[in-house]
Amino acid sequence: MNENIKFAVSHPTGNTFVRALLQELQKNGNLSNYFTTIGFGNGFKMCSNYLIRRSYPIPDDKITRQWLNECIRLLFPSKEKTKQKLTDKSYICLDKKVSKIIANREIKILHAYEDVAYHSFSRAKQNGIHCSYELPIAYWKTVRRLLSEEAERYPQWEPTLGSTREPEEKLIRKESEIKLADCITCPSKFVLDSIPIEIRQNKKCIIAPFGSPNCEQINFQISKNSIKTFKLLFVGSMSQRKGLADLFMAMKLLSKEPVSLSILGQPSMPMEFYKQKYSNFKYFPACSNKMVREIMKAHDALVLPSIVEGRALVQQEALSCGIPIIITPNTGGEDLVINGITGHIVPIRSPEKIAEKIIALIESKTPKVEVAENCQKKAKAYLWGAYAKKIINCNLYED
Repeated sequence: MNENIKFAVSHPTGNTFVRALLQELQKNGNLSNYFTTIGFGNGFKMCSNYLIRRSYPIPDDKITRQWLNECIRLLFPSKEKTKQKLTDKSYICLDKKVSKIIANREIKILHAYEDVAYHSFSRAKQNGIHCSYELPIAYWKTVRRLLSEEAERYPQWEPTLGSTREPEEKLIRKESEIKLADCITCPSKFVLDSIPIEIRQNKKCIIAPFGSPNCEQINFQISKNSIKTFKLLFVGSMSQRKGLADLFMAMKLLSKEPVSLSILGQPSMPMEFYKQKYSNFKYFPACSNKMVREIMKAHDALVLPSIVEGRALVQQEALSCGIPIIITPNTGGEDLVINGITGHIVPIRSPEKIAEKIIALIESKTPKVEVAENCQKKAKAYLWGAYAKKIINCNLYED
């Protein structure tokens, strides 16, 4: 790989897939800068778990920060509407800072993400810099259409659907970003298919699936009871974007079956709201990734009947912990399911189908150890290095 071709990466908060890309670029000598709000590189002494979450496997002097607005957002708790405004301001300030800096750096390619690319891509175009865009969730018109339909379908759940209330200027920026991009990376076929055909026909678009975490050692316990409760787990924000209302409906259909539901995630509404819809679930608050995986290993399957996603990482986390998944195609993980072996695909908005596939898992004669082996084999097929290389090669080489 040509080390003279320098990439800059811009992301407001960082995450697992940003780290994977930064690590690969640094290893190959192609990383120029990483632009973020709060972030720390190698050699910076971490004094809290929060700082560890904002750390990256690259030299600290390659990180350019725009921290003030992000600190204000984090330090001053506020109502949801104000919080969203502070988030948007933090993102825009980072985007504008990148736009002022990139012209003075030896940058050939700028890789940026939805909501933080408009100003920087506009300046990049003026300076002949290639614009690489990562769309982590479905195209905004698809998101709005699907969630607006959910608001009509379940009016009481509408407050959990934040994307139905995004300001018009933010949507205009999203539209401008994707039109300015030279190459678009999507985490799943669902996201790729959501992009209008006229955009896909005129730009290079690829799918780069996320990598899986390391597989867990599974210790199976044989129940002495003749009837064992089949333990389902839902992980994610407690919203109808994730299909939680449909899951509750499915659980009501299974009221006479030996099945239980646990929910791990952040409530969008007071807990009383959820208990009124379906009271018989165990709740786990948001916790460390290590604890999430321990909770997963104590369950028999993950259920995620999402209406719209990008590629929910919890799917591969569950498989790596040896448990099958019941998902919709809109989770972005359709390729993860070998029907009846690593789980099941159900249509969106189908409580009856969710219930049917839960029963299929309960009645499956496949030994649990074999189920776990199949799930982990599927998880191991997805590597973070492969994800990063797809993005890099897409931008370095023509088809």
